[in-house]
Amino acid sequence: MVWTKALAMNALATGARQVVKLSERSLLLLNEGGNIYAVDSICPHLKLPLKKGKVTADGAIVCPWHRSEFDLSSGNVKTWCPFPPVVGSVLGKISAEKTLGVFPTKVEDGQILVDLSA
Repeated sequence: MVWTKALAMNALATGARQVVKLSERSLLLLNEGGNIYAVDSICPHLKLPLKKGKVTADGAIVCPWHRSEFDLSSGNVKTWCPFPPVVGSVLGKISAEKTLGVFPTKVEDGQILVDLSA
């Protein structure tokens, strides 16, 4: 693992989100009840920002644009474009189902570290 400093832990309060640039990646850091997640900051479906996406009680982020739902720990798709059949079938076919990029995190010496090699 190659750990890269992303942000000071005190800059990401519980419930907060912050987009950071690491290398060539734009990551969304989330502090959900003390659990720190690092995910790609854009949805893999329509390439729109995830920062305002709702986090569910079971640890998923919901895209605010088309409501696809991704597991924060694995990036796996939980729900893909759950719109009514006519709209959902069109939106769902714009891009095939894709997982969300997720990256391991740890907190050390007051810093949030992310492993981009995953």
